[in-house]
Amino acid sequence: MHISDGVLSLPVIAVGWGVTLTLIAIILWRSKDNIVEQIPKISVMTGAFFIASLIHIPVPPTSVHLILNGLLGIVLGVLAYPAMFIGLTLQALLFQHGGITTIGVNTMNVGVPALIAYGIFKIGCNKNISKTLLGAICGGLAVLVTAVFLAICLVTTGDEFQYVAKVAVAAHIPIMIIESIITGSVVAFLVKVKPEMLQIDIEDK
Repeated sequence: MHISDGVLSLPVIAVGWGVTLTLIAIILWRSKDNIVEQIPKISVMTGAFFIASLIHIPVPPTSVHLILNGLLGIVLGVLAYPAMFIGLTLQALLFQHGGITTIGVNTMNVGVPALIAYGIFKIGCNKNISKTLLGAICGGLAVLVTAVFLAICLVTTGDEFQYVAKVAVAAHIPIMIIESIITGSVVAFLVKVKPEMLQIDIEDK
């Protein structure tokens, strides 16, 4: 989600920065004992997020792109949030994808769904559910929640964005399906070849 500068109202921007800075501070503090050993994995997943979300498909009056936030949540756990903050900041500074003032909101819109996906995947792994199916559900759900968050940010800013908000949600339905397939496939692969990359203990497929 790359909302540009000058689109959102000041209160929405303030909420985005408040949520993002608070979550990053809490996550980094709680992860301080093992974050160094996670850096290689964080770098790989941040790179995947960075590249995937750079490729935009115009859907006037908005555009869509792959997000992979569900996958990042499953693989990185809570560290997905600061990882996506880094990716979005670099995109804004290097390529002007998204605004500087809206980095907080953009991170919130993709980061919170990643945390939700991580929580659902972790809980679901304690149930008798296929990890592939669970990954697919989390991948699609993360995109759906992201689209809804985007719509809420736009509508909260002004009624004139209602149409754009509706189009944005509808336009992300194909992305939701694609990311369900991608995330489910990656989880199935990792379960077989490198289960330690997932943020849970794999007991079954």
